[in-house]
Amino acid sequence: MITDNLWEIRQAIQDSCAFAHRNPEEVTLIAVTKTVDSAAAKVLVEAGITDLAENRVDKLLEKQYNLKDEPQIKWHLIGNLQRRKVKSIINQIDYFHALDSLSLAAEIDKRAEKVISCFVEVNVSGEASKHGITPDELLPFIDQLSQYSAIKVVGLMTMAPYEANEQEIRDIFNRLKILQEDVRQRTLAHAPCTELSMGMSNDFPIAIEEGSTFIRIGTALFKDA
Repeated sequence: MITDNLWEIRQAIQDSCAFAHRNPEEVTLIAVTKTVDSAAAKVLVEAGITDLAENRVDKLLEKQYNLKDEPQIKWHLIGNLQRRKVKSIINQIDYFHALDSLSLAAEIDKRAEKVISCFVEVNVSGEASKHGITPDELLPFIDQLSQYSAIKVVGLMTMAPYEANEQEIRDIFNRLKILQEDVRQRTLAHAPCTELSMGMSNDFPIAIEEGSTFIRIGTALFKDA
């Protein structure tokens, strides 16, 4: 049952926060609903989940329409966004988790009718298959984003390799935390960078221990559903 899985995840969040001496209210659970229909997503909303994520524009718009009677939902786009699709989605979301180029930032700035809360995606692991800028590119990239008034960098995002061991995962998340602090301490108006989007079904307890404030959970919520 989805609600049973949710209870287990919430308990794991509590345990990880206790271990790391953190307040569980600092951690936002984002339900990644890309593999399920709107009815399954609605079960989570009725159980108190207010943050839903999709990695495809069409699927997000479809669920948003089907759940239009749930105005409390915050919508997160977590996948790679093609510039040609920016116009159709950017004003429908609350958070975008995959900003990784100036050309995309320029298109968002052109199409946005409000300030968009963005996470800059950083490829900390260096995997060729992953999107994101390199850690060395981060600070210059953040500086260049100041020219786009519709972009607000609320934090950084990364993914650890699925096959990585615990220490490797911990190192990747710790490196992102250090980068996030580097940006935050610069107190830039366009990039407060107070948040960390990291941790998925297989590694979110580690992510919480390393400082994550947004965890993106799909598989663990919908197993056996």
